Amino acid sequence: MEMDDDVRRLWESYRRKKSVDLRNKLAEYYLPLIKVVAGRLAMSLPSHLDRDDLLSSGFFGLLDAIDRYDINRNIKFETYAGVRIRGAMIDYLRAKDWIPVTMRQKLRRYEQKVYQLESELGRTATDAEIAEALEITTKELNTLVSQFNSSTIIPLEEYLKTDSPEALDANPVETTEYLELKETLSKAIDKLPEKERLVVSLYYYDELTLKEISLIMHLSEARISQLHTKAIIRMRGYLGKMKTELL
Repeated sequence: MEMDDDVRRLWESYRRKKSVDLRNKLAEYYLPLIKVVAGRLAMSLPSHLDRDDLLSSGFFGLLDAIDRYDINRNIKFETYAGVRIRGAMIDYLRAKDWIPVTMRQKLRRYEQKVYQLESELGRTATDAEIAEALEITTKELNTLVSQFNSSTIIPLEEYLKTDSPEALDANPVETTEYLELKETLSKAIDKLPEKERLVVSLYYYDELTLKEISLIMHLSEARISQLHTKAIIRMRGYLGKMKTELL
């Protein structure tokens, strides 16, 4: 979306004067961005989290983006601000630390079992094989995965920084780290089963919503959410192992 003349003049005035009034006008214009980012993050968040608090944290991210943005750079503000808004929301969610200790332990055990099993098999493990390794039924496994839905997105966001380095004010070192991360992520995604790989690609790279993905794949939103969770757990195990080997 090209910046229209009125908005460009507003940016130019703000760059000269840096007044609070002009900043607030810019923030008001870009407010819809916050809801877009919040909507995507909400895919795996628990219902008891206060949406207003999430939006408020995003608003501070938007203000930070306005203060830092250089209109003369060849980056759309929407792209730049999306990174800052999402980062502010994730910081808020990390601070809340809503995942119960028992759930965190279950998630960690599941993650380790899946990685260990798939390393031994040399391929993707089936639900039946994972259930057997965990000494539970496949029905109990599906219930467990559903419980994990609200526990997986934030830890993975630490790895999945898929935005362009230019949008992050990157220096050469950060750009190199970004490229290495992208390569590692590609390897992790390639190891996923076909349907999980497609969900991850559509969600994180094409930035589609849960509903949009369900329409493309002709599956229910609940099934897409389950595939997303399974993919994240597989990738976390792989990425966690890679991270350990690099330290």
